Amino acid sequence: MISKPNALPWLWLSAAVIGLDQLSKWWALHALQPMGVPHPVIPGFLNWTLAFNKGAAFSFLASSAGWQRWFFVVLALVISAVLVTWLARTPRRDWRTSLPLALIVGGAIGNLIDRLHAAQVTDFIHVYFRQWDYPVFNLADCGITVGAVMLVVFGLFAGKPADGVR
Repeated sequence: MISKPNALPWLWLSAAVIGLDQLSKWWALHALQPMGVPHPVIPGFLNWTLAFNKGAAFSFLASSAGWQRWFFVVLALVISAVLVTWLARTPRRDWRTSLPLALIVGGAIGNLIDRLHAAQVTDFIHVYFRQWDYPVFNLADCGITVGAVMLVVFGLFAGKPADGVR
């Protein structure tokens, strides 16, 4: 039985996302004090603004009694385990599956580290335009979002290869 190389080496990308995320959060914690004060990067569009989130996206469940921390820890662990298993079963050359999965794993673990260390996620990227205001987020959130969008787009627009294998 010949074993085909799997996509687990794509986890290097997950490690890079985790490293960049944690480094950027360290910088934000030290450079953007006090919390909530905007530091304009592109006036009228982008600020660095230190914020903390005890919930999930858009501060979902942020005001709960504390149980949400462990809920999101378990959720991140389960999702990461499922996606790493998926990578282990994916052929290495299938970058359209491997790339997004690796980004999502990196983002999930980046935010998991925050939840375990500080019981909250550090955010600092604030995008806005006139009256429109997007919630503050971080690089881990970018990895999760970009990876999820890529999975959907590649899934919707994937053609059928001539040999029947991607």
